Amino acid sequence: QVQLVESGGGLVQPGGSLRLSCAASGFTLDAYRIGWFRQAPGKEREGVSCISRSGINSDYTDSVKGRFTISRDNAKNMVYLQMSSLKPEDTAVYYCAAMRTIARNQAICPQDGMNYWGKGTLVTVSE
Repeated sequence: QVQLVESGGGLVQPGGSLRLSCAASGFTLDAYRIGWFRQAPGKEREGVSCISRSGINSDYTDSVKGRFTISRDNAKNMVYLQMSSLKPEDTAVYYCAAMRTIARNQAICPQDGMNYWGKGTLVTVSE
């Protein structure tokens, strides 16, 4: 059974940090590009970050550049999103998603191209 399970969300004060984890099971993670997406209340889901199969390349939406870092451990079937200097506008449900691809070093994760999605983890940034 294919599954992506996010964890690590919670309540954090502005300026704080969280590390989200995405555990993959039922498939071989290293055949997939992985993306993190988020959906804030009343807003559409947006892409946050993407990492290539190899882990060599990554991409970020402008609003999180310099604050978030995506990484992966293919041996452990895990992907991470380290979030620092969090702002209230980062409040959202965060999802990880996987896209099967033969390209090892591209870090582009279109929402409509993702094959598997997790159920999300809530991040709340507030005093």
